[in-house]
Amino acid sequence: MKFSHRIAAQSDIPAIIDLMRLAIEENMKAYISREEIEAAKETMGMDQTLIDDGSYFLIEAELESRQVLVGCGGWGKRRTLYGGNHTKGRDDSLSDPATEAARIRAMYTHPEWTRQGIGSLLIQLSEDAARAAGFKRIALGSTVAGEPLYLAKGFKEVSRAVLRGENGSENLVVTMEKPL
Repeated sequence: MKFSHRIAAQSDIPAIIDLMRLAIEENMKAYISREEIEAAKETMGMDQTLIDDGSYFLIEAELESRQVLVGCGGWGKRRTLYGGNHTKGRDDSLSDPATEAARIRAMYTHPEWTRQGIGSLLIQLSEDAARAAGFKRIALGSTVAGEPLYLAKGFKEVSRAVLRGENGSENLVVTMEKPL
């Protein structure tokens, strides 16, 4: 399958949110419980700064003569490692490319399109853009579901944090990094 990509626009936000919700609900089922998925939603979702910064990619495929959204994700030049607009503890100040890492952010694949290279394409696009912006390292906060892909793409674990959701369930975030 050949995919196309483009930078997300404000008008894409409703479709992005729909894809994120579907991916969170379906793609994480094999890894964590329903309660843990609910807790994970507190640290996942739409981040407006990625759209504003022009650093969020949409991956589309042609299906029955029309373009359909099959994945989304990007990179951040801000200090926030993960999370959506609603996530507590955000730091939206800009990172210093000379001393700080860029961030892989908010990667989601439609459940019917997993294991077809969309995540790899998003990582490559994000790494290339971060490198072009002068960053020397890139970091991310991974879910358990995303960890195998990131390891395969050369990311190394830096730390693990267990967050407790409002429902009392745990949510694991694996901080990973690699040089660009």
